[in-house]
Amino acid sequence: MPKNISKEKSINRTKTTVELVVCAIFLGTAALIGKSCIDRSRIVPATQNEGKKVDEITIPDPSEAIDPNKIIFTSTPVNTRAKFSGDLILVNNDYQYYTTGEEDLVSIMSMNDENGRTSFTAVDYDYTILSNVYKPLAQMVDDWYEIYQNDTLIVYGSYRSNEFQQQLYDQFTANTSGDGEAPIVAPPGFSEHETGLAFDFSETVGYDYQGTDDFLWLNENCAKYGFVIRYAEDKEDITEYRYEPWHFRYVGIPHAKYMTDNNICLEEYIELLRNAHPYNGEHLEVTDDSGAAYEIYFFPSDDGAEYTNVPVPTGLKYDLSGNNVDGFIVTVHKDEKVSIGAENLSVTTAPPSTETTDSEITTDSTETTAAY
Repeated sequence: MPKNISKEKSINRTKTTVELVVCAIFLGTAALIGKSCIDRSRIVPATQNEGKKVDEITIPDPSEAIDPNKIIFTSTPVNTRAKFSGDLILVNNDYQYYTTGEEDLVSIMSMNDENGRTSFTAVDYDYTILSNVYKPLAQMVDDWYEIYQNDTLIVYGSYRSNEFQQQLYDQFTANTSGDGEAPIVAPPGFSEHETGLAFDFSETVGYDYQGTDDFLWLNENCAKYGFVIRYAEDKEDITEYRYEPWHFRYVGIPHAKYMTDNNICLEEYIELLRNAHPYNGEHLEVTDDSGAAYEIYFFPSDDGAEYTNVPVPTGLKYDLSGNNVDGFIVTVHKDEKVSIGAENLSVTTAPPSTETTDSEITTDSTETTAAY
């Protein structure tokens, strides 16, 4: 065999041997890497999961991240002195009404003329009431009139200025014999009539409205329109006013319904909200006769500051009223959504014209009076 052929075979054998060794090394290395990867990917053997409690494993549940029925609250600054304004202010022998002089009053007879309404009237065109009270008043009487076709109903008492209340007070106290039988007029500042939220019914035949016969319907159904009979017969010891079936007070539908259904007067209702339904406690839930749902709570005023940061709902309509004592009552309309940032805020923020403190709006009077 030639020498050069033998040399070539030798080189080829050496090359083949080297290639086999390299392949062996490569395959061994790949096997080691694969084994390592398999070992690292096997976190927990199946047997170790058996019997493990579910609540020890944290797994996010997107469906529970946001409760669509939960109300989100934010705070809004409200003039602290606005606690003296609103549909739910308590005005009685202990808590005075401080007029702003800017009440939005309308003439009852003028509004009737404007709307072609003949179901009731007032004594004259000077008898006024808050504009937001006229509409439910008129609707209530129209519904009543459709049933009874009785055209004798008249508003015999409505808004009174502080000056006129003073005249009535002076007149009646001058005629009081001291035997306690003569009617006693509320002193100026302490009559609900000065708020524009209250009115008295009478009738043009005998001018003696007792809420009976045809008029019984009004007294029994007024809560559906946001009114209460303010001075109930069985609450005289609390209201300190004698029974007046003719005296209606506007408070708003959910509040009127709750007060009527639970036989409580405004004094009791204000206390209930303060003690049992504060913002940071359980809110009062009310559903009216139409099925509309409300959530109601109390928030104390920050009497040491010009403004109180009151928590209010976002994305829902709400009303805000002072209680004329120590804070605010927020009424959330749970079925009425609004654009965030455009919530409806019903509250008078202008401060009363006279500087006052809580101690200045109280009196020790405990005498039973008529709501004149």
